[in-house]
Amino acid sequence: MDVDSGDITPPLPTEAVDAGPEPMPFEDLPTIEEAPAAPAGLEAVYDVPVKVQAVLGRARMSVAELMQMRPGHVVELDRKVGEPVDIFVNNRLIARGEVVMIDNALGVTLTEIVRQED
Repeated sequence: MDVDSGDITPPLPTEAVDAGPEPMPFEDLPTIEEAPAAPAGLEAVYDVPVKVQAVLGRARMSVAELMQMRPGHVVELDRKVGEPVDIFVNNRLIARGEVVMIDNALGVTLTEIVRQED
């Protein structure tokens, strides 16, 4: 028996098709001015000083090489130009960034936050 593909039609659904869950209404996020303050209790540590370092690179040398250094001596570092610098807070690596110039002063633009596994 020959069946023409035009003769086959799928049955129509007799129930309403479930369109999925309704979208959740979300409130607008607050602006920075409206953002909530830091968790209670953290205000006590805001004035605690920390040591922040931007490390351009490292070099190893002997004491003899160190004693021979004079003004104008160049110390070759283990990084290339354009590589990110490491940002340490209290001797713990927390970020990497790029060196920038701000009004004749050096600064660092953070490009990566480092997550350390404990």
